[in-house]
Amino acid sequence: MIRGSIVQVSVSNGGLPKYPVSEGRIAPLGLEGDRQAHPQIHGGPRKAVLLVSSEVIEDLTSRGYALFRGAFGENLTVSGIDFREIRIGDRFRTGGALLEITQPRGPCAALDVYGPSIKDEIFDERVKAWDHASPRWGMSGLYAAVIEPGAVRPGDPISKEA
Repeated sequence: MIRGSIVQVSVSNGGLPKYPVSEGRIAPLGLEGDRQAHPQIHGGPRKAVLLVSSEVIEDLTSRGYALFRGAFGENLTVSGIDFREIRIGDRFRTGGALLEITQPRGPCAALDVYGPSIKDEIFDERVKAWDHASPRWGMSGLYAAVIEPGAVRPGDPISKEA
């Protein structure tokens, strides 16, 4: 079973980084109170919520990148789940919400603020082609659609639905 926990729920007035909130409500188009700087690229019903692995952030930080939770612009920073095991169509229950993974996040130029090489660390052509066998699968984050809205907060479990 794939199971972990939410370590941070984050929002912003547009763009990244996103900043922690004590709790949030995931609505059909994403976390209430969150905005995207480029809604034609990010957001919408198929990219309503962005999940990023806390372990990926920690690994990149240990290698010299000045990252922190929320730096990738994620709504949910998740711990205890190996994102390489997640597939498109997987559904995850977290807090009161049910999410369905829809696609990998393609990193944008906004991430260059953390170093020009960061995109190569977390994304490659295989991920772009949705090849989950890539060693970088899930490192740039995974988008999810909202199947059932609900409240989320740090400490909530997140687990794959059977």
